[in-house]
Amino acid sequence: MAEPILKRIAAGDKNAVEDCLNAYGGLVYSIARKLMSNEADAEDAVQEAFIDIWKNAGRYDATVASEATFIAMIARRRVIDKIRSIGRRIATDPIEEMVSEPGSTDHKFIQISVEAKEAAEAMKTLRPEQQKVLHLSIVGGMSHQEIAETTGIPLGTVKTHARRGLLRVREALGLGGVTDFEPQEAAI
Repeated sequence: MAEPILKRIAAGDKNAVEDCLNAYGGLVYSIARKLMSNEADAEDAVQEAFIDIWKNAGRYDATVASEATFIAMIARRRVIDKIRSIGRRIATDPIEEMVSEPGSTDHKFIQISVEAKEAAEAMKTLRPEQQKVLHLSIVGGMSHQEIAETTGIPLGTVKTHARRGLLRVREALGLGGVTDFEPQEAAI
């Protein structure tokens, strides 16, 4: 059985670094892209993750976890740290910046339909915490759990902000309010 790549990195084997990138680069990148919507930020997070992996290679213990699990845990932590560092910047961007004008040549944004612009206008009427949660969820592609971890807001509060915010947006768009989302009582 070959010696684990991380043990070789800890011992100073320069070939092990390349082997690690080849073996686990896809895993680390997929973790970053799953959690981050911006490709450039994801690539930055991958680089930072591999720096942490090199620094912590000596801590790897094959009896505790597989090499892939150890690397994935470090990568996930680094990506979450990166999200936290940019999350505040993302959360403070005005919603208008997310909406491009029809016919715009800016390839970063998809041309937004009239309905999406109306939804953006409706989101402006929400409380700041509802806007932040919905922005991270819709634009950032984050789950409620990821939003809670990133912002430090309790998970239940994140879910409440998301639900109430969506209800208010639906109501503002004339799509129905609370009654459309209330669970129906089971027929007996």
